[in-house]
Amino acid sequence: MSGHSKWHNIQRKKGKTDAARGKTFTRLTRDIIVAARMGGGNPDSNIRLRYAVQKAREASMPADNIKRAIQRGTGEVAGVSYDEITYEGYGAGGVAVLVQCMTDNKQRTVSDVRSYFTKTGGRLGENGSVSYLFEPKGIIEIDAGITNEDALMELAIEAGADDVQNTEDGGFEIITGPGELHAVQQALENAKIKYLSAESVMEPVNHVELSGKEAQQVIKLLELLEENDDVQNVFSNFETNDIDSEG
Repeated sequence: MSGHSKWHNIQRKKGKTDAARGKTFTRLTRDIIVAARMGGGNPDSNIRLRYAVQKAREASMPADNIKRAIQRGTGEVAGVSYDEITYEGYGAGGVAVLVQCMTDNKQRTVSDVRSYFTKTGGRLGENGSVSYLFEPKGIIEIDAGITNEDALMELAIEAGADDVQNTEDGGFEIITGPGELHAVQQALENAKIKYLSAESVMEPVNHVELSGKEAQQVIKLLELLEENDDVQNVFSNFETNDIDSEG
């Protein structure tokens, strides 16, 4: 399952900055607001909200911030309303890119996203132009030493998972269909098995491997998208060994 994490691995190699922490808080706040708006403000009955709150706590977001975000989502306090929207396009070399956003201003967001594609030799496409090149999946990561493979496999498959795979660091990766992610999360929580992350991803059905200038252009595109506060997730079928290049 290397496709969904290819750009994520590139990000890890580049490291984190203090500025990124503020962006993380912004994105986590939006996650909480939308989760509370869609499923209510009780994390016990709203697993999407429960996971959003969990991620916020792991990022050391203050409890008051989390509470206010939930209240904004449920309408208890006034605040900005966010919409979820996905943009599709092609980067240099024909790389397919999906951009999942959460925004309070669609006009601003689409203008920014379009400019990133244009500046890096790509183009923003219509809805459906590249989404057929991806399959929705759920990915749950579990650290090494938390449980054993046989027990995890039995629990995960019974809860609806498609597969359980070993990771390079000795942990596990549970793969689910998009509709089974929350059920498998709940089964893990019931069994008191702690997981590192659980997220919906778009897995590419094939990959485009680039090097040189085209690889640098795509890396720059992905960096620009990731730096935008409105962008929540970026998925692509891009592969390269040229990760240290500067665009």
